[in-house]
Amino acid sequence: MALVDVLIPTCNRKTALAMLLTSLLGQTFTDFDVVISDQSEPGTSYLDSIELRSAIQALEWHGHRVRTFSHLPRRGMAEQRNFLLQQSSAPYVHYLDDDVVLDPPVLERMLAVLQSEGCGFVGAAAVNLDFLPDIRPHQQGIDVWAGPVRPEPFAPETIPWERHVINNAANPLHLEQRLAPDGDPVRYKIAWVGGANVLYDRAKLLDVGGFSWWERLPPAHAGEEVVAQFLLIRKYGGCGILPCGTYHLGLPTTVTERERNATELFGDLIAEFDVQPVGPVEPLQRAVGA
Repeated sequence: MALVDVLIPTCNRKTALAMLLTSLLGQTFTDFDVVISDQSEPGTSYLDSIELRSAIQALEWHGHRVRTFSHLPRRGMAEQRNFLLQQSSAPYVHYLDDDVVLDPPVLERMLAVLQSEGCGFVGAAAVNLDFLPDIRPHQQGIDVWAGPVRPEPFAPETIPWERHVINNAANPLHLEQRLAPDGDPVRYKIAWVGGANVLYDRAKLLDVGGFSWWERLPPAHAGEEVVAQFLLIRKYGGCGILPCGTYHLGLPTTVTERERNATELFGDLIAEFDVQPVGPVEPLQRAVGA
């Protein structure tokens, strides 16, 4: 069994998925297997295309087990993430969206932080390089963890929503130029990190319910990774890291209908899974100015 299972939800993105798999092939950390769940329309699955077949064969040649599933019908991203989690057995699960590419040290850096901190998850924000000239000092207020990552008392009425702007546009790249010029990881406080690149402690994710609650939402929803991260921050803590090393390809979203947001379940899930902090709690602070 590998130390990490890389879990990839995909839909109608043959070229982008091949790019992601190629960037996995170049990772400095190599003790991982891959699970791909494809929700392309019936008759249009790209898993047998020559591009993807070659990328998968290259990963397998280097010792990575790659499993692929055609997983239909589409019942929303929470169900898709739950399905992927059910296929995993590794101690750590690394969710990667099918429209990002990674720098070679990303998996190694994220795993080192997660293991050393013992928190619930570590996220690396995905940056669209088209925004690189767009410098936003007013969005670059960052709360860096001075000590160990600890639980924060997230509740429905106390979410520090304003923290999310730190991951907008190319803010992470501009911040890492200043705060992590040598590549040494910087851990920072978050409201959440988008689900494009998040590494979870699998046992801790399951302990707060994983995505088992997916049936409570219609297929047209969003925010499933956000509420999972809220729960983990509350019980075990979680953080974002710089350098992010994660580049978004800027493709149109495949989740076009978002009638409901999974964050509405947060309060109920706290009670249902008895999500109480483990260990000392970090006082909840608002985002500081840049």
